[in-house]
Amino acid sequence: MNKFASLISHSLKVIAFSMALSAFAATSTEKTVDKGAEQRTLNMIDFLHEYDLNPHTAAYTSEAQLMTALYEGLYSYNPITLEPVPALAESYKVSRSRKRWTFTIRKNAKFSDGSAITASSIRDSWLTLLANPNASYSSLFDCIEGAEEYRTGKGKKENVAITAKNATTLIVVLNSPAPHFQRLLCHHSFSVVSAKPNVYSGAFVLKSYENGILELEKNAKYWDSANVALPAIHIEQSGDPDENTFAFNTGAVDWVTGNIEPKSLINTKAVSMAAEYGTQYLFFKCQNEPWNIAEFRQALLAAAPWSELRSKAVVAAETLIYPISMYPSVIGYKDTDIDEALDLMKKARKKAGIPDKKEIEITLALSEEESETRFYDALSAAWKPLGVKVVLQRTPVENYLANIKNWNADIFLYSWIGDFAEPLAFLELFRSDSKLRETNWTNSDFDSLLQKASEISDTVERYKVFASAEQLLLDEAVIMPLSHPVSFHIIDTNIVGGWYSNALDVHPFKYLYLKKPQISVQNLVLAKPDAFSRTSIR
Repeated sequence: MNKFASLISHSLKVIAFSMALSAFAATSTEKTVDKGAEQRTLNMIDFLHEYDLNPHTAAYTSEAQLMTALYEGLYSYNPITLEPVPALAESYKVSRSRKRWTFTIRKNAKFSDGSAITASSIRDSWLTLLANPNASYSSLFDCIEGAEEYRTGKGKKENVAITAKNATTLIVVLNSPAPHFQRLLCHHSFSVVSAKPNVYSGAFVLKSYENGILELEKNAKYWDSANVALPAIHIEQSGDPDENTFAFNTGAVDWVTGNIEPKSLINTKAVSMAAEYGTQYLFFKCQNEPWNIAEFRQALLAAAPWSELRSKAVVAAETLIYPISMYPSVIGYKDTDIDEALDLMKKARKKAGIPDKKEIEITLALSEEESETRFYDALSAAWKPLGVKVVLQRTPVENYLANIKNWNADIFLYSWIGDFAEPLAFLELFRSDSKLRETNWTNSDFDSLLQKASEISDTVERYKVFASAEQLLLDEAVIMPLSHPVSFHIIDTNIVGGWYSNALDVHPFKYLYLKKPQISVQNLVLAKPDAFSRTSIR
């Protein structure tokens, strides 16, 4: 998922990152909690941006967080391990061929309006997703028979192998075994969405959204409402670090998603930082000559000033995929070699018939965020000896991601957080038929490797094939890995229970609850928890 651009800076150290992938069998992470007097509205401050409230098209990390409250699919994330937790699916079985999945839907599953959630509800929601041209994640369902053909307008809806056998039995037939399929179903895009407006399948409902403030209330019809402690959630969007810090210091808010002034924070133990299963990188769009030719890109990457480009990184990245257990190492980008770069450029020019002394322009597209200027400065200086002039084009940060698709530039800055704990969550961005694809780069060998991996059930062997695909992507010089993002939250887990740091930075609202306050740090001003104004704090 796209990580929303953060405009904050901080000097706090990163805590150790660990990614647990142990099995989780329980239906609910927390036992039935005490919903006593301490349970009240949870108050939260999020970054200032416009929410996309359609789970089929929502793509930012903050929207993924919100979707955990409003919508639910067959599975949801365990908040600690990120393993799939049975949600609307009570149970499932897989055929011997590993291509036929049969899900049993909970009999007590209901939408927020009281209507039943059935196998047909799920099928209809998924078909709506496939038919939506703006649904970025729909291509992840290409593993289902007939899905890609229907999504691309080459097939019929009735040929998509998603069948509601009866009210509680959903059958899905895959093109080939897909070991990641269960993990994939945790993603909010594959939640169950009613055809009716303002009807929800998750633990909460949205009562209002105006002036940057969202009011959520507990969904009384939710199948597992007995294990949902919070009666309501108040989310306010703010871009003022000082005001946000003051609100947290005084107890007016329980959770701030990063945008604070570190030096003013009283309870520093409330800071939660962790490396995410994600990567920030520059990528070539591969649409204009000669930058659609691998040899020219390889010359630029040999001359790239990697140390300078990564100078602000908390966790530097030399490859696309954050190292995880059992994933083989690949050869990334670390050293700058100007001699090799000059030699590669000379050979590339000769092959393309471009004179050595002719200046070649390359367009770098960045947002107007001031900190990004350093990328232009570093690349301009590094590539000048190659006879390459970097031309800078900029757009407001809030428009940047939306403009990439139609922007006639050559290099873009991007951040991506894996949507499920598997390398495919990154490699899918470069598959030729993927809706997540932003670059025009295509490679049949790369596509074949992803297809081959999908047919392997053994994790070690599958990861070897994924690593080969990543190595091909890196060798083709399509991307310039920069850093692995770091999540940054201000939340006192002595007061807020059910919140855990994890690699996808997803914290399902369903599991959150308020504990009896145990103040260990003296606040400058103490405010009652319910004193948080419903009007903007800005």
